Amino acid sequence: MKLETLNKTIFENIHHSSGKFTKHFHDTYTIGLTHDGVFKSRHEKKVVFSYKNSSKIINPGEIHAGDSNSWKYTNFYPSIELISEIYEQIFLEKKIPIFTEHIINDIQLYKLLLNFFLSIYNNEDKMLIETNMISALSYLIKNYAHSTKEYNLSFNNKEIITNSILYIKDSIDSNISLDDLAVNSNLSKYHFLRVFKNHTGITPHQYILIQKIEKSKDLILKGMNLSEAAYNLGFADQSHLIRNFKKIYGYTPNNFKQNSNFIL
Repeated sequence: MKLETLNKTIFENIHHSSGKFTKHFHDTYTIGLTHDGVFKSRHEKKVVFSYKNSSKIINPGEIHAGDSNSWKYTNFYPSIELISEIYEQIFLEKKIPIFTEHIINDIQLYKLLLNFFLSIYNNEDKMLIETNMISALSYLIKNYAHSTKEYNLSFNNKEIITNSILYIKDSIDSNISLDDLAVNSNLSKYHFLRVFKNHTGITPHQYILIQKIEKSKDLILKGMNLSEAAYNLGFADQSHLIRNFKKIYGYTPNNFKQNSNFIL
C-alpha cells in the first residue's frame, strides 16, 4: 500500500516500555495514544501524566522527555505539511496549528485515532485509511488547535537559528564543530551557544545528536547495518549509536526494524 499523504511517515506500536526518554524533539508532530501503563511526560517545563485511553500531542520542535512504566502506546509522526493541509481544508487558510494541551483526556479523540491506527496496521483499503485519518485529525484540530503560526517549515523564525539549523542539516554527515557553527553565524562561540540554547532549549551538540539519530532511522530502514550507519554518522561505534537511539525512542534500532514499527 502506498498512501501519498502519509509518505515517509513513521508509525510505532510499542507493547511494553519502562525507562527514561532523554530530552529531544522532532521536526514533525507527534500524535499518539496510551493504551496501558503510565507515561510521565516532561514537556515545556511542565510534568504531565499520560494514563490509559489518553492521547498525546507534541508540536514540531518542542523539547520533551519523560519516564515510562509498563507503557503500551502507539505513535505516529505526521508532517507539518499534512497537518497544515487539513487545517487549511477546515478554515480556508494556510497556517500551522499549535496544540496547547500536551496530554488530552478525550475518549472520542482516543477512539478516532485508534480507528485510524487499526486501519493502518490491518492494511485496510486506502479510502478507509484516509477517511479515518481525516476524521481523527480534523476532530483534533477543531477541538484542540487553540493557536496557529504562519506557515513556515523553518524550525525557528529567528534568522540566526534558522541558518544554523539549515547548516547542520546540510552537513549532518560531516564532523561539525562549534567553530563551524559560530563562523557560519558571525558570532563568537560563547554568544552562539547562548543564543542557540535560549531559542531551542538544548545545546548545539544535543541538536546535532538528535538529527543524527533521525538520519540513522532512514539508513537502517534502507538496509544499512548498524556498524556502517554508525560510521557514516560519526558515532564512535555501533554501541554508541544504539545507546543514543534508545535514549530518544525508548527502544533499540533492531526493535525499530520490527514489523510493528515502520515508515509508509
